[in-house]
Amino acid sequence: MEQQQHHQVLVIGGGTAGITVAAILRRRAPDVGVTLVEPSEQHYYQPAFTLVGAGVYPLAKTRRPEASLIPAGVRWVRGAAASFEPDANTVVLQDGQRLRYEHLVVCTGVKLDWNKIEGLADTLGRNGVCSNYSPETVSYTWECVQGLGEGDKVVCTQAPMPFKCPGAPQKIAYLIADRLRRRGILESCSVDFHTHAPAIFGVPYFARALDDVAAGYGMGVHVQQQLVAVDGPSRTATFEYVDEARKGQRHTVPFDLLHVSPPQSPPQVIKDSPLANAGGWVEVDQHTLRHVRHDNVYALGDVASTPNSKTAAAVRKQAPVVVEGILAALAGKPGTRVYDGYASCPLTTSLNRAILAEFIYGGKVTPTLPLKPSKQRWINWWIKLTGLPLMYWHYMLKGHVRFPAHDTEYSEAA
Repeated sequence: MEQQQHHQVLVIGGGTAGITVAAILRRRAPDVGVTLVEPSEQHYYQPAFTLVGAGVYPLAKTRRPEASLIPAGVRWVRGAAASFEPDANTVVLQDGQRLRYEHLVVCTGVKLDWNKIEGLADTLGRNGVCSNYSPETVSYTWECVQGLGEGDKVVCTQAPMPFKCPGAPQKIAYLIADRLRRRGILESCSVDFHTHAPAIFGVPYFARALDDVAAGYGMGVHVQQQLVAVDGPSRTATFEYVDEARKGQRHTVPFDLLHVSPPQSPPQVIKDSPLANAGGWVEVDQHTLRHVRHDNVYALGDVASTPNSKTAAAVRKQAPVVVEGILAALAGKPGTRVYDGYASCPLTTSLNRAILAEFIYGGKVTPTLPLKPSKQRWINWWIKLTGLPLMYWHYMLKGHVRFPAHDTEYSEAA
């Protein structure tokens, strides 16, 4: 028999976004009832997967029990959503439970579509085919990097947008190139980066700096090319051109190491729901993060329709907006806090340097530190390796929201 339960704030998804929203709510309004729905018992700090694949960070440090992160006072329902009924203020779980809510927060994340690339799923994790996008595959990346030798060919790919952590596909290319350089074999090897996009990075200011980084390694950058097939036993990857002049044409390249960023999409339960837009994403206002048709529904993180870079830093700025919107609605007032599209991407350009790319909607550069943002710096590497994980586990997921402001008046000519 179906169970009917009522919840004041119901959060679907216990990843970065879900835990952060729940933690802020408990700090701001401990009397508000919060229920979190999440099937997984393990929580991963995914931004460190690039470092795991490069051999500079242990996978075990990225993982903690989900139960240890759920704030005290938050009810955890171990399950997954099967359908959404926003007109009835109800979410139906896979086990048949019907959860009614006053306010709903959707942050299910995205799914990795390995099968959208022909042959990839069959060879992933062997034959030199690796990916930093999953805890199940990231350790094999480092195994492949260690096995590289003179004359080997490294191919790194970037999928069509949108997908989480858009900088990750090229970060590993730089870290592999630096490994080869330190071993004195970079000149005999080849490192190539293939991207579906028309440029190496979506923000022109940082793209210019990254073009220089790639050139410094002698790296080939191939734009408007999409990975469509992988033949593991023969170690070849097939790309299809997406530019108008060559659209549909294909070419095949050999590899010894192929790092793949898989296509990504919303979970099917979101695509099939009344909350989705035509692309399958939860359709929210890009500033308030409130659903455009259902006033008591919010979404943030990777599954939201907002046109920002999908990163943990974006969640850090989105979560307080969602919480304020909910608390204002509970008080019968309009919310005033808005999200400006902020995202941060520490682009690891070597094994001791990084560019800290920060920007908002429209690709406007908005640095937090009073330093030239396009320069490779050791301090940015420290932030990526040490500072951000500490902030994530001990500050952000604990519901703290006081962070240094990003400079929205910054001039790229500075």
